[in-house]
Amino acid sequence: MKWKLDRAVDLHKESPYTFYLPSDYVLNQLKAGDLVKLIFMAEETLDNGYEGERMWVEILERNGSEFRGKLMNKPHYLESLHYGDLIHFNLIHICDTQLDDPYAMDMDYYLEQKVTVSNDVLARNEFNLMLRFEPYDESDLGWVFFSGHEEDGFNADADHFQFISVGKMLNIDDSILAFINDTVPCAYERDRGTAKFVRIENYDWSIHA
Repeated sequence: MKWKLDRAVDLHKESPYTFYLPSDYVLNQLKAGDLVKLIFMAEETLDNGYEGERMWVEILERNGSEFRGKLMNKPHYLESLHYGDLIHFNLIHICDTQLDDPYAMDMDYYLEQKVTVSNDVLARNEFNLMLRFEPYDESDLGWVFFSGHEEDGFNADADHFQFISVGKMLNIDDSILAFINDTVPCAYERDRGTAKFVRIENYDWSIHA
């Protein structure tokens, strides 16, 4: 099965708040002997549905942004790859390292902090109403996201909602970072004219009692 390296930098651009990419601070330190993780993609989808594997490669040589390394894992699915194979790759292919990255703390927040999201938000890939209630626990930010298109009675069924990482919502619209820590309770709605979120000062919270 033929393979190619996925471009981690492109995956990060598509999902900047949920796909970790090592910072330049870390990438600039990489040298021979360090381990980096690359994404090896099958050129065709495998029979088991897998498209590729993430595996560690030991750097043998670095020349600017170009690297030569040795595969340090035994592939599970890509039969044309073997432990110890020489791999040529670029900085754009590196999705992880074993070096401490001080900038990874932000990614930890985006992945570990949770919000409640209606299934309609996920189906449409948009949200237009945000309500913040008292959080259930330390991982819960208390926010509930709505598309604004939910049908009557939708909110009464808990199965219509999911508890997911806030980073997934930030991938859709990261302007909410400006008020993500606003006081509880609070409500925000997207203005149809400007497409920006505005605070609802007189929201009727009694409908949620």
